[in-house]
Amino acid sequence: MIPYVLTLLLAFTTTAQQTPEYRIQAIRYGTISQYPVAGLVVGAPEDERLDIALVFWVIRGGDRNILFDCGFYRESWMEHFDITDYIRPDEAVRLAGLDAADVTDIIISHAHWDHIGGIDLFPNATIWIQKAEFEYYVGPAWQEGGRHGGIDPEDMVTLVRCNTEGKLRLIDGDDVEVLPGIRAYTGGRHTFASQYILVETDPPYVLASDNCYLYRNLETRSPIPTFEPADAPSNIAALERMISLAGAPERVIPGHDPLLFERFPGNDRIAAIK
Repeated sequence: MIPYVLTLLLAFTTTAQQTPEYRIQAIRYGTISQYPVAGLVVGAPEDERLDIALVFWVIRGGDRNILFDCGFYRESWMEHFDITDYIRPDEAVRLAGLDAADVTDIIISHAHWDHIGGIDLFPNATIWIQKAEFEYYVGPAWQEGGRHGGIDPEDMVTLVRCNTEGKLRLIDGDDVEVLPGIRAYTGGRHTFASQYILVETDPPYVLASDNCYLYRNLETRSPIPTFEPADAPSNIAALERMISLAGAPERVIPGHDPLLFERFPGNDRIAAIK
């Protein structure tokens, strides 16, 4: 009995030692002006507009400098949207005291242009993405009947190249530990297999990315426009799960809400979340 107890204590101690006390920051690298809120919150008035924040997150602890999403830089998207206050992601990380070469890992929430387009700006980073997301958007999405709205073909070519270079890691499913103290969850259905993460700090935080666009989605339990309209109940269930995982709704961080920079003051570019 005693050796068994000692084994459990040793396992617990080892796990605790391996899980850093992470710091979390959000970086606002641009703004999309006057975006239709109905494209963010199902049921919002069709004429309502909002200047939304373009955001990615920095998670630091131990010997790791992790990005959750990584922005974009392709000019075609600049022309497609009215983007202001833009700073390229590899320059934006300097605002948090990092060089692009210091980034060790990038966890991608989903394959949309503004979340994955900067992966080749961080030369030493290992890329993490859901296996089903990767497989769909480099394959069936481009076949007859597939869906690839918001996906940049060049980003997918870059993602495949990362795989051939040994820099890509595929996360297989829901509730998976990606790195010590960081777990990935699916079910938000923003894209084919979008994911959000739990950062097991004290207290914990959920970084929702676009699985929850705005605080309004959380506060009113209004779904985002999902991959398929039939996925809306799954998104509402994901919102509830995010709150449960974080332990409080204020510790669920939405993907594009400018209020984030008021609720977690740092400056107009950086929100100090934890």
